[in-house]
Amino acid sequence: MSNFIGIRHEDKYKLERRAPLTPKHVARLVKQKKLDIIVQTSDKRVFKDEEYVAAGAKIAKDLKKCSVIFGVKEMPESFFEPEKTYVFFAHVVKGQPYNMGMLRRMMELKCNLIEYERVVDEQGKRLIFFGRYAGMAGMINSLWALGLRLKDAGLTTNFGRLKQAHHYHTLREAKDDVSAIGQLIAEKGIPNKLRPYVIGITGYGNVSQGVQEILGLLPVKEISPEKLLDLHRRKQLPDNLVYKVIFKEEDLFEHVDGEPFELHDYYSNPQSYRSKFEKYLPHISMLINCIYWDKRYPRLVTKAYLKKLFAKDNPNLTVIGDISCDVEGAVECTLKPTEIDDPIYMYDPETEEITMGHEGNGVLVMAVDILPAELPRDSSDGFADVLVNFVKPIADADFEEHFDDLDLPKAIKKALILHKGELTPDFKYIEEYLK
Repeated sequence: MSNFIGIRHEDKYKLERRAPLTPKHVARLVKQKKLDIIVQTSDKRVFKDEEYVAAGAKIAKDLKKCSVIFGVKEMPESFFEPEKTYVFFAHVVKGQPYNMGMLRRMMELKCNLIEYERVVDEQGKRLIFFGRYAGMAGMINSLWALGLRLKDAGLTTNFGRLKQAHHYHTLREAKDDVSAIGQLIAEKGIPNKLRPYVIGITGYGNVSQGVQEILGLLPVKEISPEKLLDLHRRKQLPDNLVYKVIFKEEDLFEHVDGEPFELHDYYSNPQSYRSKFEKYLPHISMLINCIYWDKRYPRLVTKAYLKKLFAKDNPNLTVIGDISCDVEGAVECTLKPTEIDDPIYMYDPETEEITMGHEGNGVLVMAVDILPAELPRDSSDGFADVLVNFVKPIADADFEEHFDDLDLPKAIKKALILHKGELTPDFKYIEEYLK
C-alpha cells in the first residue's frame, strides 16, 4: 500500500558503499512491478545516482515521501519518522545495548521494523545475506595480512603481491590475483620455514563457503582435523600445497561429563560443553573464524592459551582472520572490531594489548566488521538478487492490519520485529534488554 519505496544513503561508516538494491534490480521493480522508487542521493555509493535515474528511479536529498525505506546498516535515531516501515540490519535480536536507543525511538514513533537477519526459510536458514562476500573479503584480507607479516619476518613471498580487498575494483580482479599466486605456489613451492602451511576454518555456513571459494584458488588439499594432528610428524610432504582443515561443532567442543557430542543438545545446552580446539591450535598457521557465537557458548581461543602458546619458540600461528568479529568472543584476543581503512592489529599475548598495524610481537588479527563493504558492487548485487523478490509484497502490505492478519510472505513476517511500534510475539524477549 506504499506510494513510494525509498533506498537510503549509508552513513554509519565512511567506507560503506553498498546498496540494498542495485540499478539493475530497481529497473526490474519499476518496469515489471510498477513501483515508484526514490533513491537518496549519495556521492560515495558504488552505484552512481545517474545509474538509478537511468533505471527509472527518482533521486532526492531525503526520503520524506517514502513510507517503506530499505537500507543496509543501522540508521540514526533522527532519521526515523512516525508509522513508516524500515528494512535493514538493525542488530537488535541479541539485545545489543548500542542499538537499544534506536529501537526505543522506533517504538515511540510506532514504526515497523523488518530485520534481514531474520528472513529465514522453514529450516531456519537465512535467505538474504552478505555472508558469502564477508567470507571472500575476509580471506583476501587475511592472505594480504599474511604477506605483510611474513615480510616483517624477512620472508618475501608471493602473498606480498596481494592488496586489501577494497582496493580491487571488482571481485574478479581480486580472484585473478589470488589465482596468479596459486599458480606460482604450484610451480615454485612454499618456503621451507612455512611448511606445512595449514589454514584452519571454523564453521561451514555461508561465510565459510566464501572463504573456501577464495582459498580454492590456491593449490589446496583438504585434510580432516584428526589427520592434522599427524601432519607435522610426516617427513615427506609436498612443498607446493596449502592444507585446509574445516572444523565443525563436533571437532570444536566436547561434553563436560564425557558424554557423546550431540549437535541439538549443544545448541540447546551450550553451558554443558567446553572447547577442545586448543589441541589443534599449535598445528594451525592461519585461523579463519566463521562461527556464530554469543556469551552462552564456550570460547575457541582464550587469552590464557595464547599466552601459553606464544611462550614457546616460534609458534605456527601467524594470522587470525576473525570474520565473525565478536569482541572478546569465540576468539578472545579480538579486543575490538576494525574499520576498512585501519583493518589489522597485532595482539601481544604476554601483555594482552594490541598495536594497530602489522608490526610487533604476537599474532596478527584481521577483524573488520563490515567485510562485505570491501566488495560493494558484487556483494550488493548478490544481496539484491534475493531481496528484489520481497520488495513488492512489502510495498503492498497494509501495516495497519492486526499482526495476525498481515498479508506478508511467511519469511518476511518472521522477520518483523516491530509492528506499529510493538515487539511482535517472537521478539517479546527483547523487552528485557530495553529495561
